[in-house]
Amino acid sequence: MSVEIKSPREIEAIRVASQMAAETLMLVGSLLRPGMTTEEINQIVHEDTIRRGATPSPLNYQGFPKSVCTSVNHVVCHGIPRSNEVLRNGDIINVDITSCYKGMHGDTSATFYIGTPSEEARKVTEAARKALALGIAQVRENARLGDIGGAIEEFVTSLGLAVVRDYTGHGIGRKFHEPPSVKHYGRRGSGIRLKAGMVFTIEPMINLGTHEVELLPDQWTVVTRDRKLSAQFEHTIVVTKTGCDILTRRSGVLLNSENFPWVSQGP
Repeated sequence: MSVEIKSPREIEAIRVASQMAAETLMLVGSLLRPGMTTEEINQIVHEDTIRRGATPSPLNYQGFPKSVCTSVNHVVCHGIPRSNEVLRNGDIINVDITSCYKGMHGDTSATFYIGTPSEEARKVTEAARKALALGIAQVRENARLGDIGGAIEEFVTSLGLAVVRDYTGHGIGRKFHEPPSVKHYGRRGSGIRLKAGMVFTIEPMINLGTHEVELLPDQWTVVTRDRKLSAQFEHTIVVTKTGCDILTRRSGVLLNSENFPWVSQGP
């Protein structure tokens, strides 16, 4: 597997796109409420992305019909926004935003609470938030790619939860998806050695029940096989000599996600 090492100029260009995606995600969080449709979220993301001079990377990507992925409750990833999908009190929703600016992509997502979440919703969401932080903490030059997945899986399984295996993080830059594939499970000490300048996403998808998933007939929407809840958080990062730099680091708190008393804020 050949993984491109990005130049300082390329990294800064990816950072600009990543910050745009992060700001749009914060905007969405401030507007989420019961009664909103996922199509309304799509409209917000599309308009805000265009306003910033960027384009939404998901739109028409391999035929995807919308500008953002909205994955509600038991939807693991790649949920398609719909005008008849209404958010209700107690739901959780992952909003996955990727912006492309001057040819570079930046990718980030978060799971949000709609109204008052159940104990199960809190458990799986906060586990996913912590799993991302633990994965990021493994990244540094000469670490192994498997260190990321190993740390995440050890933590998640200790809680009696499961890590999705069929979908992974990915390299990113001039292409929306490129090597390496970043697994969120596996064995520490395995995989390629990380090198400064590698840019990729870490985006663990954590399920309340089994790790098994199904692809719906629309050929995009992925759901848990047992229809139990799933949550996900994602950052785009660059490997450095001493650790990593989170290119999608947010400038403030995600409303409806981090503004709860039981949440210890992660990256």
